[in-house]
Amino acid sequence: MLLSEAAAGAGLFRWAPLVILLPLAGMLVNLALGRRQGERFSGILATSAIGLAFVVSLTQLFALVEHPEGAVVPLTRWIEVGGFEIDWSMQIDTLSVSMMLMVTGVSALIHLYATGYMHEDVRLNEDPRRFTRFFVFFNLFVASMMILVTADNFLMMFVGWEGVGLCSYLLIGFWYEKGAAGIGNARAGKKAFIANRIGDFGFMIAMFLVFWTFGSLNFQEVFHGAEAMGAAGAAVVTAITLFLLLGVTGKSAQIPLYVWLPDAMAGPTPVSALIHAATMVTAGVYLIVRTHVLFEMAPVSAWVVAGVGAATAFFAATIAVGQYDIKKVLAYSTISQLGFMVAAAGMGAYVAAMFHLVAHAFFKALLFLAAGSVILGIEHGHHALAAHGHDQHQPAHDPGEHVFDPQDMRNMGGIWRRMPVTFLVFLIGGLALAGVPPLAGFFSKDEILADAFLENRLIWVVLTASAFLTAFYVGRQLLLVFFGKARSEAASHSRENRLVITAPLVALATLTVFGGALNLPGLHALTDWLGETLAHVHATEFNVVIAATATGLGAVGLLLAWIAYGRKALAQGAADPLKRPLGRVFTGMENKWWVDELYQRLVIGPYVSLAGWLADTLDGRFWHDWFHEVVLAGSFRRASAWLAGRFDLGVIDGAGAGLGSLTRGMASWLQRLQSGYVRNYALALLVGLLLMFGIILLYRVI
Repeated sequence: MLLSEAAAGAGLFRWAPLVILLPLAGMLVNLALGRRQGERFSGILATSAIGLAFVVSLTQLFALVEHPEGAVVPLTRWIEVGGFEIDWSMQIDTLSVSMMLMVTGVSALIHLYATGYMHEDVRLNEDPRRFTRFFVFFNLFVASMMILVTADNFLMMFVGWEGVGLCSYLLIGFWYEKGAAGIGNARAGKKAFIANRIGDFGFMIAMFLVFWTFGSLNFQEVFHGAEAMGAAGAAVVTAITLFLLLGVTGKSAQIPLYVWLPDAMAGPTPVSALIHAATMVTAGVYLIVRTHVLFEMAPVSAWVVAGVGAATAFFAATIAVGQYDIKKVLAYSTISQLGFMVAAAGMGAYVAAMFHLVAHAFFKALLFLAAGSVILGIEHGHHALAAHGHDQHQPAHDPGEHVFDPQDMRNMGGIWRRMPVTFLVFLIGGLALAGVPPLAGFFSKDEILADAFLENRLIWVVLTASAFLTAFYVGRQLLLVFFGKARSEAASHSRENRLVITAPLVALATLTVFGGALNLPGLHALTDWLGETLAHVHATEFNVVIAATATGLGAVGLLLAWIAYGRKALAQGAADPLKRPLGRVFTGMENKWWVDELYQRLVIGPYVSLAGWLADTLDGRFWHDWFHEVVLAGSFRRASAWLAGRFDLGVIDGAGAGLGSLTRGMASWLQRLQSGYVRNYALALLVGLLLMFGIILLYRVI
């Protein structure tokens, strides 16, 4: 039972609103003063705002130690229409605070890293004025995520949900004039925005159904109402949860709406880290866990969720095997790992899902930021060569392409000696992703596999196969990036980055090493913590066989990667060693199984054709050229011509002309009577009198 509002306001809970207000304040101050005060001011302000938000999150942790039942902290009455009322209130419980700590803590490190990275990036892209703009968007991103995770009702959550979607659009397309044909990055941002709007449609329909069914959007009221309905409400709850799943597939990049996330790599690397680790994509998993009461009442929806998650985990892992862009490998890895979380949530393993969400935030933020460090190091080498007169346009791997790509792993190799810190932290993050003990990824992934083994063997098989592929593509990436000989001059001249970039990497590596302690087997700290909020959570016992199987398969995956890429290092310009043995299968992996092309043919192409037909044929030829020009304008012109010609000239003007002619005729006739002689007038008078007397006499006689 949550604390009363008065009790909530009396203790540390009253500081909770600052977790939203501090990032918003950082955004507004930077918006007003940042550009005039310079980069140092903007970076320190934005990072400090998130760091202080993390401190506020810690105060909420301490408050929950004293009151583990949590509290609702009201801010203001938001909407009041008739009997419908919604307050802007924050739900502070162990679930929301877990997200607050993870989001603000990891985001603060990403912000710190970004102060160094964007200093370089805005200069490499020749627009230093955008530095402040970047941190305005960055602070807004975290503020939106804080609204999402602290909401005590669906509508407030939807505000944060839309906020992170907006920020992803702004940051993915941050260099909107860059990319293929000068619009590639803008298209990537638009793709993310549209794909998420489809998911948001599902969320909105779910909200409408919730309000129609329960008369409220408040989480606790809805959950109590659903439990009171029991089996009678199974059908509508199933519909609600399936529409919520559509929203999840958008935000958390699951089949079929995952296609936007790889293209999100168009944004600067800190954006990739923030989206993939701390914000945005975790929102869908959080939504399922927050509304777990509804999913438990809809077993069909729960199993659909688990199936979608498992299928996504395996499918994305296969694509990651065939990618060459260092960030896109990690992007498909994120999709795959989100599949693990969604599958766990669908099976009712909510603690396992949240455990992997937090652990994944540590090592995926580490991997993306370390990848950014690699890219910067190679960029420095490339520009140093250019400054000394070397050819800037080294051969690339795609036909017709001649621009050096610092993100292509085929342009890397042999840089572990030149960038030792980046190599070490990347190695830690990669091994954690591969599930190597005792790193955080081993414990969190093992808990999901153990739950899957108990709940659904088919899903366990699919997730275990995904874990094997994960280890393989991690090994492939490590070997292509850091080992062998440099496959470009830029790689051979790469160098380690400044402390402001490497220090956050070391901090995240430390969290990756020790993050498994959050829910160690036998201790179950996170299970007990989340059990204060989530109903029916259970502690999953450590299964030695499952853990050994996953670890063994991971070791085999790493070994196979070494056989393919390490035993004989890839030479400059050489084809991938998997091309020949895997043939069309590897071609499919390289081409992402042509899913984008399939969407282009089945959805985008017909949509564009329909839009073209509507614009050209219906709107242009029919509506404008025929209906508007012929029917409306033509009829108007013909009517106007008739009115102006025949009616106005013939009738109106003719009547006027006729009156004039009649007047002239009468005047002419009357003119004859005006002779000017008095005798004539006297004669006329006499004739008139005679006629008058004659008529009188005739009247009397008759």
